[in-house]
Amino acid sequence: METKAELVFIPSPGLGHVASAVEFAKLVLATNERLCISLLIMKHPADFGVQSYLQSLPSLSRLRFIDVSIDPKLVVELLSNKDKFLYDFIDGHKQKVSEFVTNNITSNNSSSSQFGSTRLAGFVLDMFCISMIDVANEFCVPSYIFFTSAAAFLALSFHFEALRSTSKFDYSQSDEELSILGFKNPYPAKVLPKPAKTITPSSSLYYDGIRRFRETKGIVINTFAELEPFALQSLSDAKIAPPVYPIHAVFNSDDNDKKQETESIVEWLDDQPNSSVVFLCFGTMGSFEPEQVKEIAIALEHSGHRFLWSLRRPPPKGKIEMPSNYDNSEEVLPEGFLERTKGIGKVVGWAPQVTVLSHPAVGVFVSHCGWNSTMESVCCGVPIAAWPLYAEQHMNAFLLVKELGLAVEIRMDYVKDFEGKNPVDIVSAEEIEGAIQKLMANGEENEVRKRVKEMREKSRKAMEEGGSSYTSLRLLIEDFISNIS
Repeated sequence: METKAELVFIPSPGLGHVASAVEFAKLVLATNERLCISLLIMKHPADFGVQSYLQSLPSLSRLRFIDVSIDPKLVVELLSNKDKFLYDFIDGHKQKVSEFVTNNITSNNSSSSQFGSTRLAGFVLDMFCISMIDVANEFCVPSYIFFTSAAAFLALSFHFEALRSTSKFDYSQSDEELSILGFKNPYPAKVLPKPAKTITPSSSLYYDGIRRFRETKGIVINTFAELEPFALQSLSDAKIAPPVYPIHAVFNSDDNDKKQETESIVEWLDDQPNSSVVFLCFGTMGSFEPEQVKEIAIALEHSGHRFLWSLRRPPPKGKIEMPSNYDNSEEVLPEGFLERTKGIGKVVGWAPQVTVLSHPAVGVFVSHCGWNSTMESVCCGVPIAAWPLYAEQHMNAFLLVKELGLAVEIRMDYVKDFEGKNPVDIVSAEEIEGAIQKLMANGEENEVRKRVKEMREKSRKAMEEGGSSYTSLRLLIEDFISNIS
């Protein structure tokens, strides 16, 4: 029997990161039968829906999930330093990871596991799990990064990592426009991601990790060559990164446990004309205070367009928790809104995002511009009204609106205040409606809509035999297998 190559996947402990790692693992396994994967789960105290997601997954013969949780008391101690928590939390799992590999896989000789005869071929690490390179080095196997953001964000991160070593930059109050690796256009400092605005203890840790990317054998990116040619070429020309593998959109599957909600939404969409529905959904952490909800409602009602709105209740102030569904959404909506929009609008809690974006009735996606959501929207051919909230979403919005012309802006410099320390920033109904109307104007002749439809076609061709992503994935898998040759 041929020895299989076993990979150890280590995602960060957030739902978006875990789900992307699972979908990437499934893609790898479907492409080559010689590979098998152990995906290690670090349990975050807030969970973020990870456990229910994992329980909803069907079993796969060459994929196993391994719980490497550490003592909850240690996790509580680590929470005392919020700036360093994520990095200390991941570091705290090194011993557990090492023990798992020692007891279950070996790099030197074939070992017998539930996968049959296997040899350790490498570690595939989330962008925040960079310190696990140390564990891979213990076993003399290479590491690869699975970068769940855009190629442009990778270029920006390398740019500011290099800048950090030569200057003490501070763009926190700046209105400058900057020249940044990976971007054709001048980049406004006010929409820089947090780590690029100024050096703080947490951004220093982030850049320490980016510097270590150079120690890996490759960086796998959830993008495709035709979407981000400039950023990918910039990285190649700058010679600052190991080989980059743009393997395409890694779609997260919709929750199998919510068939009833999905059926109700799909039935409603089936009754709507093609490209007529505005879909509003803001990711796993996306929710708004009542004042903002009312502005969205006014914009939707005034626009006159059909809409499907995933409306979530924010967690209690100061708590980092997932939003929840409202028992009764009327408590935050303008009086009579549901009655007045009956027939043209549907307000739901959770929504099956990929299923909705794939439906021909959907014409516009009002989105927070998380990278997973962005890739899903582009590959489904749905233009975006960009309303970034946190993390690198502002950069994604700038990329979509200014660099690629696949979106229009609602408000690019809006920042979600999760801790509730600052006055609530309200985006007006006029701003929201204006973006929706721009994307709905002129039907299929709309320029942004046309560009998005063309990109959907390029996305499909990239995955076909001989396409850019098809080729990139197979080169990556050849490299994985070469590690046990």
